[in-house]
Amino acid sequence: MKLTISGYSTALYATWYFVHELGILFDAGDGVTAALAQKTGKVRHIFVSHADRDHLAGLIQLIQLNGKGDSPVVYYPADCGSFPALAAFQKRFDPDTPQCPWQPVRSGDEIPLRSDLVVKAFSNAHVSAPEGVTKSLSYLVEQKKRKLKPEYESLKGAEIGRLRREKGEDYVTDEVRAPILGYSGDTPGTEFAMWQGCEVLIHESTFLNGGDANARHEEKHSVLDDVIRAAGSANLGALILGHFSVRYAPAEIHSAIKNACAARGTSIPVYCVCPMETTRDILRDTPVFSPPVG
Repeated sequence: MKLTISGYSTALYATWYFVHELGILFDAGDGVTAALAQKTGKVRHIFVSHADRDHLAGLIQLIQLNGKGDSPVVYYPADCGSFPALAAFQKRFDPDTPQCPWQPVRSGDEIPLRSDLVVKAFSNAHVSAPEGVTKSLSYLVEQKKRKLKPEYESLKGAEIGRLRREKGEDYVTDEVRAPILGYSGDTPGTEFAMWQGCEVLIHESTFLNGGDANARHEEKHSVLDDVIRAAGSANLGALILGHFSVRYAPAEIHSAIKNACAARGTSIPVYCVCPMETTRDILRDTPVFSPPVG
């Protein structure tokens, strides 16, 4: 599936990614409405990963400009009290704006977007929470398709059609799912089992090395080499890295990505969103790292 992804992601300041073809906005940091301008009207689903201000500060303006009573829908971690409080404030602050739906989401929930697309939510460890409490989420977009059951593959089309009419679609085919797009949100984890086979994964990479994180007791975010290592076994189509700390210059980030990919034998293109830069079509840019040909 062709995806046009715009984004801005700078640790502590603002993060958002808009997937144009799907009408999905992942997080809604400050400046998202100004950056997307009239394209904010295409936002149908807003999946917020957690309640840090740099991931939700742009919600009020976006809803005020584009709220139509039924869209966009805001999906948020179910046990974060900040979101009901923000929804109540928005209602008081903009009483004349039609109120969009706010939908709590728990780890393991599946949200249907259309007949062939579903978004799955997974808890991550960015926000400390007891077992069963959902405070911070990662999201995976899956495409649903129907596949003919093996026992009917030798039948002719007319016979398959007859079985469909008499027995129903589920009798003849199985539902299969293909992972289209993953979004990590903020997370210290690099357990990539959920991302296996994903066409595109957007993953945070706040620190370029573990010493940067440990020296500052900032263990709630990912480290570049850990992400590159984990991505190597996930059979991804492409990797987008963002949420880098402003302590790093773009040239330093690019060099670190190239070195980490070369050291790990990375076999996929790797793109990045550098601090303080808005990227309009990430996957059409030249990758920071491209695997050797041949």
